[in-house]
Amino acid sequence: MDNTNLQVLAENLEFPEGPIAMADGSVLVVEIARGTLTRVHSDGVKEVVARPGGGPNGAALGPDGHCYLCNNGGFQWHRGRDGRLFPGEQAADYSGGRIERINLETGSVDVLFDACDGERLKGPNDLVFDETGGFWFTDHGKTRPRSRDRTGVFYVPAAMNTIEEIIFPMEAPNGIGLSPDEKTLYVAETPTGRVWAYALSKPGTLDEHVPRRMLAQRPDYHMFDSLAVDARGYVCVATLITGGITAHSPDGAMTEFYPMPDVLTTNVAFGGEALKTAYITLSATGKLVSMPWPEAGLRLNFQQV
Repeated sequence: MDNTNLQVLAENLEFPEGPIAMADGSVLVVEIARGTLTRVHSDGVKEVVARPGGGPNGAALGPDGHCYLCNNGGFQWHRGRDGRLFPGEQAADYSGGRIERINLETGSVDVLFDACDGERLKGPNDLVFDETGGFWFTDHGKTRPRSRDRTGVFYVPAAMNTIEEIIFPMEAPNGIGLSPDEKTLYVAETPTGRVWAYALSKPGTLDEHVPRRMLAQRPDYHMFDSLAVDARGYVCVATLITGGITAHSPDGAMTEFYPMPDVLTTNVAFGGEALKTAYITLSATGKLVSMPWPEAGLRLNFQQV
């Protein structure tokens, strides 16, 4: 599939990520470099919903209708001569990693978690809710001139009064998702370009009797960002460097690649009629685009469309 049928929904966004397709046809995105949660209306008008500051990253709707947000605390930013924007090391004014909840009606921002067992969160990146109302999230960590954080994957149960680190260590975990039957957790690592599948025995719990497995890898040099799962159970991962979406079969045996016109293609989410529209963030060039997708997306828990 080529990308000639891409529709540009919004431009001049400040490193957009975390798209959420809404029932009214709008799409929520974070603008990491701007520190905002922004709504892109169906007519292309952009509206700032909230200003959490730091580095708002992955986002998802929760069971209460609020937007739950991973905040990485902020990056240093580099603008190329061609206008493309690239994230770098930990920001000089790094404000700390945290999980936030945003009221979409008022724009108010509440910090739910900024630490686990006394260890501060470093750079929360992406999250996914399970059917119980609990959610998994990745901590991508932060990079400094001579050091980098070791991080992992966390779970917050539906009561949202505790937080537990479930997987540690990983190499800069990024995208995260659940299989249609919620018996498998998928986690993408950015620098290794790998997608790992973890068997779950129940919500929030790994099956210790089943080893993790690695899904098929493409031979080219690439890195991975966020992911979404389609109705077939394919794991569709935004792919950096080569620029596109890599769809992995759930048995881990094969991949399909869909090229995009941005080396920092960072997110894909499904919405629209029958969930057959893909909403994709082209972050370096500051665009939110959409295109028909050959397969329906998997409806996320608490998704409004």
